[in-house]
Amino acid sequence: MVKQLATEVVVIGGGIMGASTALFLRKRGIPVVVVERDLCGSRSSGVNFGGVRRQGRSLAMLPLSQRAHQHWGRLTALIGTEAEYERSGHFKIARSQADMESLVRYAEKTRDCGLDLQLLDGAELHKRFPVGGAKVVGGSFCPDDGQANPRLLSPAFATAAARAGAQVFEHSPVLEVAHNGQRFVVRTPEMEIRANVVVNAAGAWAGQFAEQCGEPVPMRIRPPAMGVTEPLPYFLHWSLGVEGGSIYCRQVRRGNVVFGGGPGLVLDDTRARNRHTTVWAQLPQLVELLPQLKNAQLIRTWSGNEGALPDHEPIISASSRQAGLYHAFGFAGGGFQLGPGVGDVMAELIAQGRSSTPIDAFRIDRFTDPACST
Repeated sequence: MVKQLATEVVVIGGGIMGASTALFLRKRGIPVVVVERDLCGSRSSGVNFGGVRRQGRSLAMLPLSQRAHQHWGRLTALIGTEAEYERSGHFKIARSQADMESLVRYAEKTRDCGLDLQLLDGAELHKRFPVGGAKVVGGSFCPDDGQANPRLLSPAFATAAARAGAQVFEHSPVLEVAHNGQRFVVRTPEMEIRANVVVNAAGAWAGQFAEQCGEPVPMRIRPPAMGVTEPLPYFLHWSLGVEGGSIYCRQVRRGNVVFGGGPGLVLDDTRARNRHTTVWAQLPQLVELLPQLKNAQLIRTWSGNEGALPDHEPIISASSRQAGLYHAFGFAGGGFQLGPGVGDVMAELIAQGRSSTPIDAFRIDRFTDPACST
């Protein structure tokens, strides 16, 4: 028999965006049900790099990133665990003069955004940390950016939401989202949930629900290519990225070096894996930047399905077509740090009809209404 439930809000997706939204809704006293097709935090929220960075984000995204940064600073009080989070600093490497000039321009544009960026030339960098030899021209350091363990942190948001009174249902794929003229009806194989509000935070699968509600978006699956080495003597204090992309890495306290960069391979609607060609491209870049990795053993690679949009910005907005419907998806490559800020904004948007953090750049109708295109 199909179980009948009624609530104020249904959140589709138990990743960091959906679970964080549920947690902040409960902090406002709003009843909420979370439905997750697998285990909370097991998809893109749990397989990402674990970088907690603001540096490198677009100007439109920085206010939201700063809001999230405040929540990261009180993480244990918020969700009951620190999940290996530390403000280790994030360093973006310049491997050419053109890259360095790009970092200088970014630092100038974001001067008033609270990042406290420090530009280091090659000589100063090698005094502080011997990375990359002569091939590194310099870079940009953001001292309060950091890293955390996504496999611990992402499920912890769902646990915290449940502890705060949210009803969380795992292994509950959503079959249909409909509106009966009065309320939304969300159907899973075992439940029929009626609610006044639906939050579409279904990650790589969120486009399907947006299309069901008449708001198709040009989202594609972009699987990351991730790997990790054996434990090594601890030497890398900062999380590292490269201007222009291509490779990024960090070392956890137990000694393993986690790295990523390049495309993974989509296997089907629910699975992805790393490509061997990507791994062979990653390894020499890592050794070039970090000679300490020359003889390191690679112990595991992985990937996952992440949803990406063509303008590299997410969707965080109320629906342009259906009252009571909200979207939070399309964060491929950058959603982990934003998670607490997105949840806070979504709860505020639902409760008050507006966000005190500017999110107009992330409206869904930038894709569904040509008049909103810029």
